[in-house]
Amino acid sequence: MRKTKLYMISFVSVLILGGCEWGLNPENDNHSTFDRIYDDPAYAEGLLITAYTLIPTNSYRFDETATDDAVTNDLTNTYLYMAKGMWTAEYNPQDLWKNCNRGILYINEFLDVIDEVAWKPNDSELNSLFIRRLKGESYALRGILKYYLLRNHAGPGTSGEMLGIPIYDSFIQPSDFAMPRASFTESAQSAYDDFEKALSLLPLDYGNKADLPDGFKELNGVDSYNFVMGDAVQQRISGRIVKAFKAKLAILEASPIFNVDNDLTLWTKAANLNAELLDMGKFDPKGNLFYLKAQIDAGNITANDQLDNNEIVWRRPISSSRTMEVDNFPPSLYGNGRINPTQNLVDAFPMKNGYPITDSRSNFDPSNPYDNRDPRLELYIIYDGSTYKNKKINTGVNAGDNGLNARVNSTRTGYYMKKLLREDANPNPASTSDQQHIIVHIRQTELFLNYAEAANEAWGPSANAGNHFSAKDVIAAIRKRAGITQPDTYLESITTKDDMRELIRNERRLELCFEGFRFWDIRRWNLDLTEVAKGVRIENGQYNYFMVEDRVYDNSYMHYGPIPYTEVLKYSLEQNAGW
Repeated sequence: MRKTKLYMISFVSVLILGGCEWGLNPENDNHSTFDRIYDDPAYAEGLLITAYTLIPTNSYRFDETATDDAVTNDLTNTYLYMAKGMWTAEYNPQDLWKNCNRGILYINEFLDVIDEVAWKPNDSELNSLFIRRLKGESYALRGILKYYLLRNHAGPGTSGEMLGIPIYDSFIQPSDFAMPRASFTESAQSAYDDFEKALSLLPLDYGNKADLPDGFKELNGVDSYNFVMGDAVQQRISGRIVKAFKAKLAILEASPIFNVDNDLTLWTKAANLNAELLDMGKFDPKGNLFYLKAQIDAGNITANDQLDNNEIVWRRPISSSRTMEVDNFPPSLYGNGRINPTQNLVDAFPMKNGYPITDSRSNFDPSNPYDNRDPRLELYIIYDGSTYKNKKINTGVNAGDNGLNARVNSTRTGYYMKKLLREDANPNPASTSDQQHIIVHIRQTELFLNYAEAANEAWGPSANAGNHFSAKDVIAAIRKRAGITQPDTYLESITTKDDMRELIRNERRLELCFEGFRFWDIRRWNLDLTEVAKGVRIENGQYNYFMVEDRVYDNSYMHYGPIPYTEVLKYSLEQNAGW
């Protein structure tokens, strides 16, 4: 039976999914009776699109500035406060509780009405296809939001039980929100269940087809399929994206802070789920330049915003701006130099011969610390003497505006972030120019690194358990792509699970730097959270390394994020221990 109630929702921001207008055209007053939803598909779809806008990776968060990988020169930055000891259940820049649960409630409302909406009232086949795709997207997005809630808020409760989240799997009234947290295992399973429902409904990939794909052979013709599942809906959640998040969830579930008994079956599950997806894809030889894809292939971007790319599994629509460059270019290039990589991160890049700089076989020269390094260092970080936009950038003491602590928008570490930026964008107020940028939700390299991590834990460095590659094979391909000298004798020397684990974690740190992984990786690995952030002071040709910022965390409980204090009070939720 149709509901009759006044439905009020702020639809003003509903369509902001990277500038791509999907569906809703709100009326000026933004108020309507709920019955409108049944006859206005665009209005109905607004519920789902609102949930899309609440995905945490819709923008780069740069929470690396609360880790040992970076600091910021913005002294009002919330992550800076967090890293300096202000992280509490009341002050939490990593709080996703409200937005993700809000998205889940929008999805549940949408699923509650979807079958009664007149999507294509004059064509029953099209109507059914729309329902199928939109249900699939809804289940998938609900699972994705549960994944982020678990990553940010799951943990051992005050009772000692490993807890997850309240599971909202149907539309409920506000009076029913007082639901206790389920166990971590139950919560993860509810996300897996959502992913399985989605996979039963969605195609692996969207796009116009010449013939009906498997799972859709019962349709009368390919035209209906292409109308609903074709090129026009690229970047909506597909089966491939669902599989990717299912594999990400498996890695989280197998990680040390949740897999406290080191159950190898969880690592095996994670390895196989990631391998399943990788077997369907290709290793992109330029995958570590994914953020420049819009620049490299600008002439190939079609009217439907498509790029031929094996690396990017899911991204936001391409948009033009110079915001990232204004925020992060060095001051001499009219930027604010916000994200400053640490010496800790720079030291993690090996030499070009593949050996860590601490290894005597690396031939590291402390008096020329940037010579003969892993080529990714130059790709991702501006260091003293780098050339950028045809200008030499000096970051030492008394080196001008770009020098160490020279201005409020100068580097605090001796380094500037280069990755993710477009060198051809121009923040100069006298002649500004925007360039196209790609914000990625998930990419292939992450899945390869997920597989390497899980495969090593499950079977060791060299075994593949029937998959196409071993952990060592994956790391070999990533390092070769990066430009490490071949043969990679350092990698060949690694034979133990422990040594391989250390290398995999380091490769993940390098490949995924500034993409929002480090904060959560060091937690799920149960590593020391208090590693101080270091910088370099270069003066008169001497390199002196110093502490830039403490990292004030309590290792006894801060590997898990808190439940918001207001939610604990309002709904009597069990808080994570220590918070």
